[in-house]
Amino acid sequence: MKTNESKVARQYRLQQWADAIRECNNRPADLSVKDWCDQHDITPENYYYRLKEVRKACLANFPMESTPQRIVPVPSTLTTNVSTQDSFLEIVANNVSIRVTANTSKELLTMVLQVAANVK
Repeated sequence: MKTNESKVARQYRLQQWADAIRECNNRPADLSVKDWCDQHDITPENYYYRLKEVRKACLANFPMESTPQRIVPVPSTLTTNVSTQDSFLEIVANNVSIRVTANTSKELLTMVLQVAANVK
């Protein structure tokens, strides 16, 4: 069993490694990982070892139980065809587009907004 002191030392090392990995990830596009490692006096093998250890530590702290997502079925009878000449409100977030027109039913809009509110 690890002592508190060795756990603290490991956490400190992991934090330092994570900072170095972030720095490497933000390197100029024309600079390879090998060249970055050479500039920082570490071997590529050591860099990838540190990367693996930081990833393992992150996964160990990641909650494995997922948040249940509620799926709201959208009946096809509520969908409407919209001509391009109608005025509309379009909401775009995270590459998802929601277009609301005067023909959009309250029921459909309510269901879509309920789903959108539960997306993480």
